[in-house]
Formats: sequence, structure tokens, C-alpha cells
Amino acid sequence: MNARPGKLVVLSGPSGAGKTSVCKALKRHPQVEFSVSATTRAPRPGEVDGVDYRFLTPAEFERRAAAGEFLEWATYNSRSYGTPRWPMDAALAAGRVFLLEIEVKGTRQLRQQGQDGLYLFIAPPSIPELRARLRRRAANAAEDIEARVKIAEEEIAAAHERLGGRPLYDHIVLNEDLEATIRRVEELIGL
Repeated sequence: MNARPGKLVVLSGPSGAGKTSVCKALKRHPQVEFSVSATTRAPRPGEVDGVDYRFLTPAEFERRAAAGEFLEWATYNSRSYGTPRWPMDAALAAGRVFLLEIEVKGTRQLRQQGQDGLYLFIAPPSIPELRARLRRRAANAAEDIEARVKIAEEEIAAAHERLGGRPLYDHIVLNEDLEATIRRVEELIGL
């Protein structure tokens, strides 16, 4: 048994806010274990099954969700995403930081379940800057960008919610400068 307690860190933010870049930086720390989420979306170029995501068919995802195999799961932009339960349990028992990159709906589920952890929201400096980042990424069609911007506006509003007397997120980190944002998140986690 490890003497150092493990820590769950939940990281959320709109598409294009920088949460994936922050997660990539945190994965460099040897004590951080990153959750590999399951999804029904198609892989992007260069993504590897089991490394970036566990790519599942909608039917397989539904079967696993019904069997209670996910810690949380949600539908985002017509695609399902979920967090397999067992890797978190193993990481926390080993005294590691278990990093979850999830959507706001998943955060609500974890908070409602009473899951202890550090909940962080990465916010863009503004909606126009978010839209520009999504365009520069060149991974989405114009209509998909506008759908993501609409969802982002809803997520940013939700990040300020209170749930059962507690804030949904412990900290909202504004990502104006990626390196400064990474340092701030590392500081909050205690890395």
C-alpha cells in the first residue's frame, strides 16, 4: 500500500480552450496517470486507439454504459464520451495523480456522486479568440466550429454554477498564455 494518497484531478473546458494541451504537459510528470476516455467519434489523423481514446461503436459504448463500466459519461456534439472506472481506482490506490479530461456534464455527474478531487476549468480569453483558435486548428468545418462555439458559451456559463452548495469547479483558469496556464495548473495540483 502506498503511503501517499492518490488525487483525482478533473480538467474541463470548451473545445479550443487549451485543455488538451495542458493535459499533454501534465502527462510529462511521472506521478500523473492520464485517463484514456472511450468515445464514439472517429479518430482524428494521428490518434491511436487505446492511447488517445478507446474508439468504440455506439452499440458497444451503450452496452458498457448500461453495465456500469464508466465512472461518468456524456454526449457532446452528437458523440458519446466516457471514463472507464477501473484505471482511476488503481491509480488512486497506488498514490498517483489521476487526470481526467472530461466535459461539464461529466463533471456534474462526478460532483453529484460525491467524488472527491480537484476540479479545474480551462477558459478561453474570449469567444472571438476561441473561434479563431478553432479555425486555426483546421480540423472542423465552419458549421461544426459554430456548433462548438455555441456549446462553449453554455459550458463557460455552467463553469460558474454551484451544485449542492459547492462550486462545480474549484478553480477557473483563464488560458491567455499556454505556458503560464500550464504552470498555474501544476501549482494547483501540487506538481
